[in-house]
Amino acid sequence: MPNDTTGNNASRGSFWSNLILHKYSKLIVLFVLLITSLTISFLIASQGAVMGILIIIALIGLPAVYAIVAYPKFGIIVFIIAAFLVNHASRILPDNTPIGIVMDLLTYLLILGFFIKQRTENRWDYFKDPISYFILAWLAYNLLEVINPSASSVLAWVYTVRTVAFLMLMYFVFVFHIRSKDFIKTLIKVWLILEVIAAISAFQQENFGFFDFEKKWLNAEPLRVSLLFISGHMRKFGIFSDPVVFAYNMIAASILCLTLLFRNFKTYKKVILVGMIIFFLTVMMYSGTRASFVLLPAALVMLAILKFNKQILFAVIVAAVFLGILIKIPTSNPSLVRFQTAFAPSKDASFNVRAENQKRIQPYILTHPLGGGLGSVGIWGQRFAPNSYLAKFPPDSGYVRVAVEMGWIGLLLFCTFNFIILKKGIYYYYLIKDPELKIYCLAMILIIFALDFGNYPQQAFVQYPTNILFYLAMAILNVTMRLDLQQRGLQPTIAA
Repeated sequence: MPNDTTGNNASRGSFWSNLILHKYSKLIVLFVLLITSLTISFLIASQGAVMGILIIIALIGLPAVYAIVAYPKFGIIVFIIAAFLVNHASRILPDNTPIGIVMDLLTYLLILGFFIKQRTENRWDYFKDPISYFILAWLAYNLLEVINPSASSVLAWVYTVRTVAFLMLMYFVFVFHIRSKDFIKTLIKVWLILEVIAAISAFQQENFGFFDFEKKWLNAEPLRVSLLFISGHMRKFGIFSDPVVFAYNMIAASILCLTLLFRNFKTYKKVILVGMIIFFLTVMMYSGTRASFVLLPAALVMLAILKFNKQILFAVIVAAVFLGILIKIPTSNPSLVRFQTAFAPSKDASFNVRAENQKRIQPYILTHPLGGGLGSVGIWGQRFAPNSYLAKFPPDSGYVRVAVEMGWIGLLLFCTFNFIILKKGIYYYYLIKDPELKIYCLAMILIIFALDFGNYPQQAFVQYPTNILFYLAMAILNVTMRLDLQQRGLQPTIAA
């Protein structure tokens, strides 16, 4: 064994020696390097710093593109990190920088890598399940919306379909490339680390103020400040696009940590998880997002149903008593006041306005079975069809948005799709034998349920990174069942 090690070191040494002495020492190589360096220097001197930045991007970008396609696990991690940071980066970069193209590019590269891998492995059997079939049906319905006779703008459809429909293809990428418990654990660690970064950002915004670039972004549009400044308190958003996305992510991270507590961890790890839950829920209050306050109790009810035992029932009862105290306790704290109003929606003016808006739009939904077309509401509707009826309608609810843009047919398909996801997830949870995989499956069920619940008062699935995490959670449901079957020898195993 020592001789082998020495031999390996010698061979590595000789490799680098040969590379430097016999390759780079040749005149032709030195000549090419000299010409390249002079050319780059001339381009930067003549074209300015922008050219230098483009050259750096090319030198870094081309290897990164290759790595994302050739090494999909690396690509998936980069994709998740980018989904968390893309909105924060947009505030640092100059206005109108098309930062969203980065996410589109990463999506297309991962899909390309998926098809390249499938040519050699041909594992389409991974997708013979109802979730995959409904995703394809939903994608087809989104594509058919381009010929919707009620649509006021094809361009609005183009800009919307790439994030609403094509992004769902990432489910197939995740299912195909997640092939081991170790990789699931890696993804969960990356997920939680990024959530901690987001929580620290909101903590900094609340207690130390906004960074200069954040203040510049806030003040760039007067309407932005008016929407975020409520009851004398500026709502915090961390590294995300808005307070709703931030709050929902803190809830998802809290649920993930809560579920991981059921694993056979060492005590210090459980203490860390409990500390993270407390931190996530504390900074979540800074967002002022009332809808998020009811998501954790809803997830706890689902947890009590799925994992029914005396300990869980006792914990849920204690949590319910504590929640009741928080709801009724007199306070002047603006965050706690906003929390309390979440459980008395009829007394909330904004809730009543939303209810009126939904009532007003119902006749339109009933008379337009295909809806008004993708992108007909929100920023794309205001940009491409500013004078249309739907461009001025505030959807608020994710389900209302689907009903308005894609009609009651689309809403029925969307709700059926979400029901199938939860049904299959719960079915898998009771079938899985491996305790660790069972916990991962349970965590994803609770997160999906919470986001489905939260999609009624707000739009839960339209912004990064929540949309990506939703498809990742769906994929992990499928993968945990597959890995469990492989461990029991009931399904062939493929190298990770």
